[in-house]
Amino acid sequence: MKIYQGVVITLEVIVLIIKMYATWFYSIYKFFVPPEPKSVKGEIILITGAGHGMGREMALSFAKLGGIVICVDINPTGNQETVDMIKENKGKAHSYFCDVTSRSSINEMAEKIRKEVGDVTMLINNAGVMPCKPLLQTSEKEIRIAFEVNCLSHLWTLQAFLPAMMERNHGHIVAMSSMAGVIGLRNLVPYCGTKFAVRGMMEAIHEELREDPRDFSGIKLTCICPYIVDTGLCKNPKIKFPSLMKILSPKEAVENIVDAVRREYHEITIPSSLYYINQMFRIFPRPVPLHIKDFLDSGLEAQ
Repeated sequence: MKIYQGVVITLEVIVLIIKMYATWFYSIYKFFVPPEPKSVKGEIILITGAGHGMGREMALSFAKLGGIVICVDINPTGNQETVDMIKENKGKAHSYFCDVTSRSSINEMAEKIRKEVGDVTMLINNAGVMPCKPLLQTSEKEIRIAFEVNCLSHLWTLQAFLPAMMERNHGHIVAMSSMAGVIGLRNLVPYCGTKFAVRGMMEAIHEELREDPRDFSGIKLTCICPYIVDTGLCKNPKIKFPSLMKILSPKEAVENIVDAVRREYHEITIPSSLYYINQMFRIFPRPVPLHIKDFLDSGLEAQ
């Protein structure tokens, strides 16, 4: 029996090694020959925080590509402005007011959207807030709001819209994390906590779908980790090497985001070079990335 078990384990290890090498070579191939961008024409695309910044730019971009855009924001004026801009360009868009920190409000909105527009096939969780100050100067209210908007709202929207995607085995979930969800940054302790949580949730929901005996291969997930984007959240950015790590405009960032979504990438950083820098961070002993961070000396000053 022990010999039999040893043979079985050996064969399983060999199969695992073959799979690992095959996946590695396939990933190298895909790096040089990226997948073709998919069409989003006719997709019902819900974007939270669509009233300004990257949310607005994403709404405009996906509408130009033929998507039916559901603009969601707590600011009805800005949200309607986004919808009007889309319609001026002959696009299709709808405006919905919603406080994404309220699960009941999200569920009510979801039911209304199903009746008035149809089932959402792409969910983009973009709404966010950024308290920027030392942790001990951050109030309880600011911390709670950060987690409710940046983190818990993702769970509520997933519970509201994922079931319809599962029924059809078709959908795409896009989550806005941040480089602050990859590495810790001073003056952003609660914000980093929320963005690390978003990446963790996306990894976990991917595993739930992948390991389910039903086939959910038609549901794609993309996690976006931008560095500093000029959306108004980053009040006092500090950049030591602007040519290397420049502040991006929302339009520049969204070009990368839309491309990543259409190519169905699992996770991207903006700029893309930070992805490889982060992978290097994980290889070296802890003091090495700290030296690199000190050298780059970039981040956000307290407000």
